Amino acid sequence: MKKFYIAKARRLRGTPFSSRIESQGLTAYTTYNHMLLPAAFEGTEKEYFHLKEHVQVWDVAAERQVQIVGKDSAKLVQLMTCRNLLKSKVGKCYYAPIIDEQGNMINDPIILKLDENKWWISLADSDVGLYAKGLASGLKLQAEVSEPDVNILAVQGPKSFKLMEKVLGKKITELKFFGFDYFTFKGNKFFIARSGWSKQGGYEIYIENREAGLNLYDELFSAGKEFNIKPGCPNSIERIESGLLSCGNDFDNGDNPYECGFDKYIDVESDINYLGKKALVQISKEGIKKKLMGVKIDLDKVEMMEEIPLQNGKSLVGHLRSAVYSPHFKKVVGIAMIKKEYWDKKTSFELEINGEKNKGSICDLPFISNDK
Repeated sequence: MKKFYIAKARRLRGTPFSSRIESQGLTAYTTYNHMLLPAAFEGTEKEYFHLKEHVQVWDVAAERQVQIVGKDSAKLVQLMTCRNLLKSKVGKCYYAPIIDEQGNMINDPIILKLDENKWWISLADSDVGLYAKGLASGLKLQAEVSEPDVNILAVQGPKSFKLMEKVLGKKITELKFFGFDYFTFKGNKFFIARSGWSKQGGYEIYIENREAGLNLYDELFSAGKEFNIKPGCPNSIERIESGLLSCGNDFDNGDNPYECGFDKYIDVESDINYLGKKALVQISKEGIKKKLMGVKIDLDKVEMMEEIPLQNGKSLVGHLRSAVYSPHFKKVVGIAMIKKEYWDKKTSFELEINGEKNKGSICDLPFISNDK
């Protein structure tokens, strides 16, 4: 496939770490929330093995924050998500589908409760800030919506815990999964969560002071030499094997959270109020006709730019939405939206890529269970 380049522009922002990562061997960017997101260094497969064995630092500043502050901040946050946040606690992170009035997906962010009247929504790739502003204005809520200058560094991999302990002290290892706290490095406070877009374990550092963030970045690489540290980025092999969904790739605004497998984050029983609740109540009664599942395909490589139909004879089984070659399974694995009549059948299918037909089978997600 012919290679193209992304032209930088003011509307496609870089990050405080762009110059660092570009000097460390970056070979490709993608776009995410109108920003540059690092996409490749040494190659996806090589980076995959390194991530699973050592430690990487990711520039994921493109995971923007929507800050909601004010008397009605909790009300506004709850209006956007089908997850019940009434008992949410300060210092905790919550994975929470954001939906529209029809019950369809807008985003699947991490929601962080900083205090009773201050929230951050740590975004996947869509303009949730505009959605929040529209709701606040239209409903005349006492809630200020903004995008703070917060840039995330992710430290991921099995050796991330030793590295972070070396740089920030033993207290960082006591942080529980999806918990967050403030930690001090050279006189500067850093907001750090035990989270990240991999299943290999690690942290996300929410940097509010750019200069202090660059100093910490440099220290991580200096201290991390003994742990074989490298720069990295979200890895498509690791995330698909682990069943981590990608907003805009695996699901979009045409899908609802039941179809995405987010059932445990949907509350249709309590009296909480959110947009799309009526629609989800109806869907829960009627059931869904499609859902995301795993597929295995007898191929040793794949490049995808759009959905690919999966056929069983003349019948449409579903559509492939994301796929990558897995060195673990020695074949291509992917995430597909599968029609209901094929859920419980280990149906074989065919798909056409580059003019050639290939065979595959349906399976459950995740491919590899490696929760930390």
